[in-house]
Amino acid sequence: MIQHLTLVCLVGCGACVYAEYRGFARLRIASKLIASAAFVALGTMGIHGGFGTWMFAGLVLGAVGDAALLGRGKRAFLVGLGAFLLGHLAYVVGIAQLEPPGRWLADAGWRVALPIAGGVAVLAMLWRRLGGLRLPVIAYVAAIVAMVIAAIAAARAGVLPRPQGGWLATGAVLFFLSDLAVARDRFVGRAFSNKLWGLPAYYAAQILIAWSML
Repeated sequence: MIQHLTLVCLVGCGACVYAEYRGFARLRIASKLIASAAFVALGTMGIHGGFGTWMFAGLVLGAVGDAALLGRGKRAFLVGLGAFLLGHLAYVVGIAQLEPPGRWLADAGWRVALPIAGGVAVLAMLWRRLGGLRLPVIAYVAAIVAMVIAAIAAARAGVLPRPQGGWLATGAVLFFLSDLAVARDRFVGRAFSNKLWGLPAYYAAQILIAWSML
């Protein structure tokens, strides 16, 4: 079942990339919803304890954000941004069930500099383009930076078995990278190239996060 759901998610992602390239609106909607439903279904297999419950909530909120971002307007973007923000916070709370926040910086070590520097660089790049969205975007960047730091700390502390810990950290980093594609597409300029690498990074991230729960 795990392999089947993973394959469905990956095929859905590939179909979504193709739909973006060809401009097939119906295929874009269907493939994205199917891919998102697949990683949520994966998550249902790992709802055990506080960690699994909160991580599953993050997956569901990610799927809600995916549905919202099928729209093209500002309102759809804000709904999607809000859903993903709450999703990242759910991931942070989930990881905190295993790895106390007070140990994140020490356990992540020098690696905390990477997501922090990345977050600052993203805000600096987009600052003049954000307009009235500055506060929501700042909150979002802070949440995903915290999520990446927490995931790295958890992996290095060994609070999850070795494969799962690595999957969680890798998924968090890929999620950050996929958000760069979304930000470029929204604030810099719409281009298929953003979808070409952003969508695979995103769905790989959600799959890995779901795997970390199993």
